[in-house]
Amino acid sequence: MPSTTFKIFRYQPDAAKPEPYYQDFTLEHEEKKTLLDAILDLQNEQDGTLAIRYSCRSAICGSCACKADGRTVLACMQQVEDLKAWSGKDTVQVDPIGNFTPIKDLVVDMGPFWEKVKSVKPFLMPDGPPPANGKERIVSKEDMQKLVKETNCILCAACYSECNSLAADPEFVGPAALAWGYRFNGDVRDGYPKTRAKMYTGKHGVWDCTRCNFCNERCPKGVDPRDAIEKLGAIAFREGRSMKDAGARHAKAFLISMQTGGKLNETLLVPFTDPIKAQFDLPFALKMLQKGKAPSPFPHKVKNLDQVKKLMKNVKETI
Repeated sequence: MPSTTFKIFRYQPDAAKPEPYYQDFTLEHEEKKTLLDAILDLQNEQDGTLAIRYSCRSAICGSCACKADGRTVLACMQQVEDLKAWSGKDTVQVDPIGNFTPIKDLVVDMGPFWEKVKSVKPFLMPDGPPPANGKERIVSKEDMQKLVKETNCILCAACYSECNSLAADPEFVGPAALAWGYRFNGDVRDGYPKTRAKMYTGKHGVWDCTRCNFCNERCPKGVDPRDAIEKLGAIAFREGRSMKDAGARHAKAFLISMQTGGKLNETLLVPFTDPIKAQFDLPFALKMLQKGKAPSPFPHKVKNLDQVKKLMKNVKETI
């Protein structure tokens, strides 16, 4: 029977000195023991004050998300021996999910998360009167298939734990909330695509995403929130938001660069993203250009530009 040392983050707010620390526990356990079951064994057998939030134990409720050796996991899905094989160590470090404030040990304050989810209006907003005779609004199987991934979100906040944008800007709406936003913005029964596009592309919205893709990597349900954010960006362009937000203009500059030259034209980004600020930066930019510290404003085009345009067309058709 394997034995594992667990280095667990502790925070007891009622203690005389409520400072966070790590406590080591050693546990002999079955080969297929999950991290959640191991923590519950420690709670039941060694320290009843150890706190973790959990409910279903079946990867449905999303309550037991935590960090194991630096990676966000659902504790009920993650086997201890797999963690040890990944790290090559017999010790597993367990922390609360990132970008949240601990309340006690592995339990964090989820209040800000739920406020952000509510802010995207995660419900249908049909336009017009309901169908006659009390019938439901029908959506085709094909249209619903486009929303399957986003519908699978269990709001575990694993994506928030890994989000670099959220670490830099705590007001960022965040991956899960925006994935839920797309679930309804992309629903053909919803009647307010323009309103939602404005809502999601405002301050702290879709354009604040750094595209690090950690949310996709760590999502235990394959929701791929970054993909949903990209789809919201595409909807924003379709609904005429492409020149109304700095983030949208930044994305538009990328598109123009690729369409005209096949690669990024960095000197186009600043004036296109923030034309007013660019005027004040111009003298400094010219000095950099003279010193060879800035790229040419007239970069050469890549070979086979037609293939780049064809690739962009194919990508556009899949969004």
